[in-house]
Amino acid sequence: MSILSNFLSDLHALLFPPVCPVCGGPMNEGARTVCTRCRTTIPLTRYWEEFDNPMTRRLWGLVPVVHASALFFFVGGGGWRRLIHGFKYRGAWRLARDMGRWYGSYLADCGLYDDVEVVVPVPLHLRKRLKRGYNQSEYLAEGIAAELGVGVDRRSVVRRRNNPSQALSRKSDRWANVEGVFGVRHPERLAGRHILLVDDVFTTGATIVSCAETILRSVPGCRISIAALAVSEHELGLDR
Repeated sequence: MSILSNFLSDLHALLFPPVCPVCGGPMNEGARTVCTRCRTTIPLTRYWEEFDNPMTRRLWGLVPVVHASALFFFVGGGGWRRLIHGFKYRGAWRLARDMGRWYGSYLADCGLYDDVEVVVPVPLHLRKRLKRGYNQSEYLAEGIAAELGVGVDRRSVVRRRNNPSQALSRKSDRWANVEGVFGVRHPERLAGRHILLVDDVFTTGATIVSCAETILRSVPGCRISIAALAVSEHELGLDR
């Protein structure tokens, strides 16, 4: 059976060679997640190395966070946007987990996140989750948590209202769109802990700030750090 499985696997690779989810080119032998070229040219923020970085400063005026960072800068219309859309809208959930592990390896090495005790993904409403089949932020959280050596809490924080997608909302409406959206149903599970709140993209920050505010208001003695896979340079005022 293993010989047949190997044959079928080799045949599939021959007929459908893997392509890079960023550039669409062939994956190099031994490459993981993305091709070697894209791995070396990814626009990393390196914010996880800085206690005081532009993302943290943006958030400090909105919600008291311990640390905040993103893996890379989000550029609309580029290949990295295609990667995010792949796991967000086209079922490539394994890609989200792999990106989480990549990001988590940096967080584990930098030292600033050593006292994180639990990772919490920003939740989807049940209706949207059933339609999509999964929550991509949960898979990002799984990958990050695996590298940090901590657990993932998927149940304590919930999305109470199925609000319209932030991507479809005008920027001026995004803060109102997430008002009262989140809730905490098991505050005792998070009490007194350093929580790493994870989401895929940080644009205006409205969603993750609303979620963080709800947790801080509902959970005694907790602290929150934030990790987004990608962040908009424009929203941080860093347009090149």
